[in-house]
Amino acid sequence: MSKKLMLLVNPYSGRGISKTTLGDIVTQFAERDFVVSVFLTKVRSVAAIVSDNAGDYDMIVCVGGDGTLSDVVTGLMQMPLEKRPPIGYIPMGTANDMATTLALSRDLNTAVDTILDGPLVDLDVGSYNGQTFTYIAAFGAFTGISYSTPQSAKRALGHLAYVVSGLAGFADIKPKKVRVEYDEGVIEDSFIFGGVTNTTSVAGLVRLRSPNIDLSDGKFEVILVRNPVKLRDLMEIVSAITTNAYYSDNIRLIQTSHAKFTFEEPVAWTRDGENGGTHREIVIENHAKAIQIHIPEEDEPLELLQSSQIFH
Repeated sequence: MSKKLMLLVNPYSGRGISKTTLGDIVTQFAERDFVVSVFLTKVRSVAAIVSDNAGDYDMIVCVGGDGTLSDVVTGLMQMPLEKRPPIGYIPMGTANDMATTLALSRDLNTAVDTILDGPLVDLDVGSYNGQTFTYIAAFGAFTGISYSTPQSAKRALGHLAYVVSGLAGFADIKPKKVRVEYDEGVIEDSFIFGGVTNTTSVAGLVRLRSPNIDLSDGKFEVILVRNPVKLRDLMEIVSAITTNAYYSDNIRLIQTSHAKFTFEEPVAWTRDGENGGTHREIVIENHAKAIQIHIPEEDEPLELLQSSQIFH
């Protein structure tokens, strides 16, 4: 019996997708007995498309970047858990943090094979102040780069576009005084960056050591970076990030299922690389095992051993 597949395509993600490539994707799924319906994201809200239609399909396949995947998940979270179909992800964006974390290939044929034959795994999903996020909610340094950098620059320069945009705004970075309440206590300090993550890659540049990260354990990793007063502080921060040694005096890394951020004034946030609005108070919750997604057969990034080595 044929299965119904919802193919949701962002034609503007990354360097775009040609009609030929789209036809190849449809053909490969059709050859495996899927009846494919194509939805283009430029027509209307991705989340609305998903929440209104996904319940009629056996699988939803997302072709685009992390932002498109995030919007797909937002739509699924508006549906009852038992009605949410599994997800296949064909990464076509610039940074593709979720694709990196899940070891998904950007090669078209490999990506399709993963969706057709790879195992399904659970993923946690986050929410804050009514918004859904798949892999990161953050404030402070560089968080506005992804959604403020022109799409044409992202296509032409890739990761370099993020780096150049970030350096251009470095002088404007100001530390934010914040109170962070989490599962095991409270932190009050000033930070130039704060990120609540469920990924091993941030902006395609920062890596969290994957053996310490479990994407379906009901907990987030929270990274807080203090203001580097001296050059030595900056070098310490860079070293900690590049070596995955998050026990510096200038960086805190904690795990929690719940977090509340309270600022002295409204602060801009980013949600999965997109504009997340300005908030004085943010309450973040982890929705454990909220969705399922196909990953490569040979990799099991969600069933990794936990370690306290990098947390303090």
